[in-house]
Amino acid sequence: MAETDPDELERRIAQTRAELARTVDAIADRVSPKRVAERSVAGMKQRAADLVGSVGDALGVRPRPVRFGDDPDRLWDDRPNLAPVLIGVGAVLAVGAAFVLLRRRRRG
Repeated sequence: MAETDPDELERRIAQTRAELARTVDAIADRVSPKRVAERSVAGMKQRAADLVGSVGDALGVRPRPVRFGDDPDRLWDDRPNLAPVLIGVGAVLAVGAAFVLLRRRRRG
C-alpha cells in the first residue's frame, strides 16, 4: 500500500529537490568554461612534464632542484651531449621540408 502521509511526501519531495539541486550544480561546475580551461591547462602541464622527463631520461640527465645563488655553470651535474639530439632534430626538419616541397610541386 502506498504511503499517503502528507508529511512523509513533503519530506521525500524536499529530499529529491536537494539531490536534484546537487546534481545540477555538479553538472554546471563540470561544463563551466573556467573549469574546462583549468582541466585543459592541468592536462597540458602534465603532458609537458612527462615529455621533459622522458627527454631527460633519453639524454641521461636527472633533474635536481635549483636554488637561488647557484652557480649557472654548475646547474648540470653531468652536462648532456646535445649534439645527437640536435642532429636528429635537424634531420627531421630537413626531411619534413623536402616532403612539403615535393607535395607542393606535385599539386602545382
